[in-house]
Amino acid sequence: MDSPAVDAAFLDDLAARLWKARGRSLVVCGTNDFQQQILANYLNHLLGNYGSTVDLERPSWQAQGNDAGLEKLLRELQEDRVRALFVYGVNPIFDLPGGDPLARWMKQVPLRVSFAQRADETAEIATHLCPDHHFLESWADAEPVSGVVNISQPTIHPIFNTRSALESLDRWTKTGNEEASANKSAYHLLRDYWQAEIFPRQNQERAFDAFWDRTVHDGFTEVNVSPQPMPAFNAKAVRPILKAERPDGNTLALVLYPKIAMLDGRHAYNPWQQELPDPISKVAWDNYACISPLTAEKLGIKEGDVVRLATTSPAGQPALELPAYIQPGQHDQAIAVALGYGSRLSARFANIGPRWIGAVSSVGENGLVGQNAAPLLQWREGALRYAGAPVLVTKTGRRRDLACTQVQNTLTIPNKLAAGSEPRPIVQETTYADFLRDPHAGVEDHAEKEDLWPSDHPYTGPRWGLVVDLGACTGCSACVIACQAENNIAVVGYDEIRRNRQLHWMRIDRYYSESGAGEIEVAHQPLMCQQCENAPCETVCPVLATVHSEDGLNEQVYNRCIGTRYCANNCPYKGRRFNWFNYARGDQMQNLALNPDVTVRSRGVMEKCTFCVQRLHEAKTEARDRGEKITDGAAQTAFQQSCPARAIYFGDLNDPKSQVSRMMGNPRRYRVLEELNVRPAVGYLSLIRNRPDKGESNG
Repeated sequence: MDSPAVDAAFLDDLAARLWKARGRSLVVCGTNDFQQQILANYLNHLLGNYGSTVDLERPSWQAQGNDAGLEKLLRELQEDRVRALFVYGVNPIFDLPGGDPLARWMKQVPLRVSFAQRADETAEIATHLCPDHHFLESWADAEPVSGVVNISQPTIHPIFNTRSALESLDRWTKTGNEEASANKSAYHLLRDYWQAEIFPRQNQERAFDAFWDRTVHDGFTEVNVSPQPMPAFNAKAVRPILKAERPDGNTLALVLYPKIAMLDGRHAYNPWQQELPDPISKVAWDNYACISPLTAEKLGIKEGDVVRLATTSPAGQPALELPAYIQPGQHDQAIAVALGYGSRLSARFANIGPRWIGAVSSVGENGLVGQNAAPLLQWREGALRYAGAPVLVTKTGRRRDLACTQVQNTLTIPNKLAAGSEPRPIVQETTYADFLRDPHAGVEDHAEKEDLWPSDHPYTGPRWGLVVDLGACTGCSACVIACQAENNIAVVGYDEIRRNRQLHWMRIDRYYSESGAGEIEVAHQPLMCQQCENAPCETVCPVLATVHSEDGLNEQVYNRCIGTRYCANNCPYKGRRFNWFNYARGDQMQNLALNPDVTVRSRGVMEKCTFCVQRLHEAKTEARDRGEKITDGAAQTAFQQSCPARAIYFGDLNDPKSQVSRMMGNPRRYRVLEELNVRPAVGYLSLIRNRPDKGESNG
C-alpha cells in the first residue's frame, strides 16, 4: 500500500483527537464530490456526532444549489428547447465553464429576462433587462435555518428606476381577470404570504397584525417545524474512493476557490471590495496562482512571475495566465486560483487612482481586474468540480507585481539581528490546556514605568477604550470595509497599494508560525491607531495637528496638518496614513456613498482612526439632551458593529461596569509594545490554540 499524501503521523494524531472528542466533534467536507461527502458523513456517524453537532431536525437552508438541475437546463439550452429564460441573482455566462457556447445557446431563446442590477455578461445578451431593487431598497424574507424566518425592510427609497423582482413576477403571472390585485406592492405581497403561510406556523400571537408588527420590529421570528425522525445511516452507500494519480513534474492539482471579497464575482463592480486585502495573502486588485514555497523553488518560480496554467484534460479548455504568489502552508502538489475576477464590471477601474507619470493601471492587459478562472471548472458526475483537475504549470517570462499590503509574514526576529531569540510578543498565545492551568499563561507582564510628564491626562468624563479578542477574530476583514465606508476613506488603486500607500485606517495583520510536523498556523490581529495616553505622535507635530482630547482620543486636526509626516515616523504601530494625492471621487455612486458626518480629506494631510469620533459625539449629545450619562453600548464604532464574531469590545474605561472595563481586567489581556510605555487604550486578549501540550497523548 502506498503512503498517504498527508503525513501518516499527522493523520494518526488527527484520528486520535477526533476519537477523543467523539460526540463533540465535526467533520466537514470541503469539496463538491458526492462520494467524499458521503465519507465525511460516515465519519460523523462513527464519531456519534448526529444529533449532537450535526442537527438534521433544524437544517440550514443557506447556499443551497442543484447542480443536476443546472446541468439539465444547460442541456435543454444546447438543444434549443427553452422558449423563455428568467435569470435572477446569477451570472451563468461568467460563472460557468464554457461561457462562449452558453452565450450562443442563450441567444436562441426568444425571451431572455435578466433581473441584474448591472449590465453583467449575462444581462448584456438579455432581451429585457428589468433590474431588481438593491436589498436596502426592498422588502424581502428568508428562512436561513429551518424554523427561523426573517424579514428585511427597506432603509432608503430606490435611487434609480428599478422595480422589485417580486412585484415584476407577480404582475407578469396574473391573468386578465385579476385586474386590481395585479399591482400590489412588494410589502403587501409579502404580508399576504406571511398571513397565509407563516402565521399558522407559530403559536405566540393570536392576531396577525400583532405577529407581523413584532416580527418587523425584531427582524425575525421562530416558527414551528415538523419533527423529522433521524433515519439510520445507510452504510451501504459508503464506497472507497479510488486513489487519484499524483501530479508529477510541472503538473499540479488545480483548486478553484471563492475569495471573501469577490465570491463568485458579484462584487466585481465595488472598488472597496477590490481594494480589500485578502485575509491570508494580503494581496488586493488581482487574483493569482498560489504555489507552495517548495514547489516554487523546484519550478524556479518567484513571486510575481506570470505562469501559464493549461489543463491536461479534457481537450479544448483554455489556458490561464496569472502572476504567482508564494503561499506558506499550501500543499506542494496543488495550485490554487480564486474565482470571481475578470468580470466586465471591473472595466470601470481602468482610470482609478492618481494619474501621474509613473502610474500603472489597476486593470490588466485584458482591460479587466484579474482573470476569470471559471473556464477551468469541470462537470463530473452531474456536479461542478472545483478541485482536482491536473494543470501543466509553465513560466511565461513575464512579471506582474502584486499589490500586497504586508510583506512581513512572521514575528520571528531574523538571526542576523538577534540569533536564537524568541518571536516578538506582538501576538501572544498559549494552549487551551495551559490556559486551564493558569489563566495568565502566555501573557507577558509589563509593569508601568515612570512618565516623562509629571501628571496623567485628567479624564472627568468618559475615557474611550477598546479590546480585541484574538481568539475570536477570524480575519474576515468586515471591520476594514466598515471603517472605510464610515469614514470616507478613498480608494487609491492597484498602483498605490503596490507602492505601500494604502489608506485603510485599520488593517488585519497576518502572521504565520510553524507547529508540529511542519504545519503552518495563522494568527490575525486587527490593528488601528492605539489612542496612546503618552502618544509619541503628539510630541513631534510642529503645528499641534495631533492633540489629546478630554476623553482619551488622539485627535487629528486636518486643517492644521501640513504633511510633515513626523507623526507617522514616530508611531510605533504605523497606524497613520498620508494622503499623497487628491483621489478622484467623480463617480455618482461614490459621492452617494460619502458619510456627511465625516470630513473628506484633501491632499497632503495625515489621517487615522479616531474610534469613529462622529458617533461618539452623537451619543454624547443624545445623552446630554436626556440629562443622562452615556450608557454602556450606546456608542459603537463602525468596525465593532460590523464584526460577525463579536471579537471587538468598545466603551468607557472609566466605567468599571462597562464591558470593555471588564475585558481590560481579563487575565488574557495584554497591550502591544507595552514595554514602550506609550500606554495605548487598545488591549488584546491572547490567542488560545486548541492543540495538545508537548508530549501529551490524545489517546
